[in-house]
Amino acid sequence: MKKNKYEIDMCSGSIMDKLISFALPLMLSGILQLMFNAVDIVIVGRFSGSQALAAVGSTTALINMFTNLFIGISLGTNVLAARFFASGKAKEMSETVHTSIMFAIISGIFMAFFGLIFSRLALELMDTPADVINKSTLYMRIYFMGMPFFMLYNYGAAVLRAVGDTKRPLLFLIISGVINAVLNMILVIVFHLSVSGVAIATVVSQMISCFLVLRCLYKTESSYQLRFSKLSIKGYYLKQIFQVGIPAGLQSTIINFSNVLLQSSVNSFGSIAMAGYTAANNILGFLYASINSVTQACMSFTSQNYGAGKYKRIDKILLECIFLSITVALVLGCSFYVFGPEILKIYTSDPEVINSGMEILSFTTTTYFLCGLMDLFPGPMRGLGYSAVPMILSIIGTVGTRIVWIFGIFPHHRSLDILFVSYPASWIISIILQVICFYFVRKRVYGRAITKQK
Repeated sequence: MKKNKYEIDMCSGSIMDKLISFALPLMLSGILQLMFNAVDIVIVGRFSGSQALAAVGSTTALINMFTNLFIGISLGTNVLAARFFASGKAKEMSETVHTSIMFAIISGIFMAFFGLIFSRLALELMDTPADVINKSTLYMRIYFMGMPFFMLYNYGAAVLRAVGDTKRPLLFLIISGVINAVLNMILVIVFHLSVSGVAIATVVSQMISCFLVLRCLYKTESSYQLRFSKLSIKGYYLKQIFQVGIPAGLQSTIINFSNVLLQSSVNSFGSIAMAGYTAANNILGFLYASINSVTQACMSFTSQNYGAGKYKRIDKILLECIFLSITVALVLGCSFYVFGPEILKIYTSDPEVINSGMEILSFTTTTYFLCGLMDLFPGPMRGLGYSAVPMILSIIGTVGTRIVWIFGIFPHHRSLDILFVSYPASWIISIILQVICFYFVRKRVYGRAITKQK
């Protein structure tokens, strides 16, 4: 199989250096993608006031909840494409790519109309304060107009990740991220467009990153080459993508629903707490992007080795990913906690907002390695083709714990401290459930492999 310089051989040789080579650009890509929202928050907070900051921030959990189902399905694309690529099945690889891109177009258009129609209703259901709901609605409606570009970028990038190419998506995001920052400053500072300005800048940047990733797929000479004349939905491949992707997407969507409940609880403290949560949550987003890159690496490496029939190598991949995830989470989490007040000053100069943000960070940053472990174990299970059970266990462990906390404990002890202790508590419960699940999945997969060899 002809490999270009961007592809990684995941099925032979040393593991850790290849994991880092794969995960580091993916980590930087995730951080840069979050920078779209961070730049929105910083500029709107500095130049349009705390109400505009709260308006933009209050939409984050909702946007994630609505989009994560379809973004989760892209994980199915990644797993299936990696499997076909490693086993040298060019025809199957090509049809997977064209089915995925066509589905991205359809889902992106659906999400655009969904956001236009239901944004305000969703914000009202979250008890968004009257002084920010109009701006929040405007931001969400413009943001959702960019959903077709957002979906196409993510599905195209999923194909590139499947073959080990995480460097070019990073380059594309650097280009679009710089354009996003420049447009933000022009539209907000010069033209005083406030929340609509940052939303327009985000949509334009997403359009550019989408164009670049599609151009990359079009220009390649490999089995994942894109031709628009071949775009269609092949039910056989879409079914396999859904088998992995829908449980992963539902898991992300439902977990983000628990974050929406948390956002509603924070809203009850007023706009100061909302602004603090907005800034703190953005910092936690950078942490999640960092540890999730290790999960993505674990899933892609597992899927390729599963396709190549190299089962013993999968255990080594998981152990090295556990070490990498804990190291990254501890280093970054402790750094964010120590320098938290200084980092929060980037978002706002209001000392009350900074204090609220630090209340949240004190319970979530130093314990974030637990989130890394919770997020890691479903990765290799998806790579092995098992996605439904990890989803159910994540919902029970994470969402179940937070719902009990929000409705059972929080009403009797109303403070941000008590509210956000639910994070590490839910992570610990989920880890226990996921480790038990992985043990049985591994036993089943390896048992089948031994039977086939006999």
